[in-house]
Amino acid sequence: MFDTALLLAAAFVAGALNAVAGGGSFLTLPALVFTGVPPVVANATGTVALLPGYMAGAWGFREDMAPPPGLSMRAVVVLSLIGGAAGAALLLVTPDAVFRKVVPWLLLAATALFACGPQLRQWAGSGRHGASPGKAGLGMLAVAGYGGYFNGGLGILLLALFGLLGQTRLNAMNGMKNLVSALLTAISVAIYAAGGIVQWPQALVMMVAATLGGYGGARLARRLPAPVLRWGIVATGLVMAVLFFWKQ
Repeated sequence: MFDTALLLAAAFVAGALNAVAGGGSFLTLPALVFTGVPPVVANATGTVALLPGYMAGAWGFREDMAPPPGLSMRAVVVLSLIGGAAGAALLLVTPDAVFRKVVPWLLLAATALFACGPQLRQWAGSGRHGASPGKAGLGMLAVAGYGGYFNGGLGILLLALFGLLGQTRLNAMNGMKNLVSALLTAISVAIYAAGGIVQWPQALVMMVAATLGGYGGARLARRLPAPVLRWGIVATGLVMAVLFFWKQ
């Protein structure tokens, strides 16, 4: 009963966190590991659990959704699916020990990129001139591959990418973040399931809570000031990276 309550609480807050700022897997992954699930399996299971939450979050931002400069909505969809599939396939062949060591560094890199997003965008000039379709496509493909491999910090990395591409409205960025996350997670889940690394009892229990949290978080985020969202995202990434280093 305690394990079930822990997983439900983690999934609900993670769904809301993904809709608002990203980083929901920072909660589901440790919760699953705490209940005895191996790290690689925990990552896959937590990703499955958060899929409905991503969908609910995207629906919650439906009025604000717009693709970033340099990419059409069709290109975003195709690149998300291709990158997600490649990343998920790589996870299937990654040993637990290697996965555990690389996680905190990935989180730190994603958080730093998002925190410096406005300055990097100004330095690159993308805020004035936009991004070329080729560079935007490569960036989208790389981030989608990361998301298929490791869902933790995906929202932070997507927000950083959209900022670098010249997107300035945070609600539009959040809407696209949830849409891309849902797409690449869906294809990743299919590959995880085929590879037999999903623990379905835990995943199904967590799905319900993540869906409720995802929709509620999206509606709440539309009413919050942009600076509050931005620094909340940075704080979330830093705290979870430190916790992963400490766990090592």
